[in-house]
Amino acid sequence: MFEAVLFDCDGVLVDSEPITNGVLREVLNESGWAITQAECMQIFIGKAVRDERARIEAETGQPLTEAWMQAFYARRNARLRAELQAVRGAVEAVAAIHRHVGGRIACASGADRPKVVMQLEHVGLLSYFGDAVFSGHDQPRSKPAPDVYLAAAAHLGADPARCLVIEDTGTGAQAGLAAGATVWGYCPDGHGRAFEGLALARVFHHMDELRGLFAAPLAG
Repeated sequence: MFEAVLFDCDGVLVDSEPITNGVLREVLNESGWAITQAECMQIFIGKAVRDERARIEAETGQPLTEAWMQAFYARRNARLRAELQAVRGAVEAVAAIHRHVGGRIACASGADRPKVVMQLEHVGLLSYFGDAVFSGHDQPRSKPAPDVYLAAAAHLGADPARCLVIEDTGTGAQAGLAAGATVWGYCPDGHGRAFEGLALARVFHHMDELRGLFAAPLAG
């Protein structure tokens, strides 16, 4: 049996990526980078904006200042509060898995922690995670480094090798694998190209499928 289950947030629990990346594209366009929505999604999904500092500064010709970041966060959060929804079936899946593993679950995201907490609260998931919410911003290294997953496992007192990670991006899957965990990839579009070349134990396409997998005893 898995000792604990560690969830990514954006794209796994909440359908935030189109909203966040839409706002990011807007502010990048306003700053002088004529980036398309598709390009923005390809470059930034699964990463912290600050991780692409050099690219942003090169494309805009401006320094990536703290004031710029805070303005982006404010606009992003306002849009999320107005539009954010849970990934279909995620609330039910988290509730079932929470029961199955005796509450030993955590959320380990590459996003800033205030955003993660706000999103989980907004869709009614925060009560399942309590204080077991972790951000790559608070670790020495963000995804694809394993730090945030190692911190989450340590908080739960779980051996990372006995943890299951649920991810939707190649960057996040690399982080889970580097932590020594079993990784299952959530792939709602059905093709799974984000995980090509990665040793995932399973790829699934709907949260109802994930919930069903926990209806019977699981081998790690």
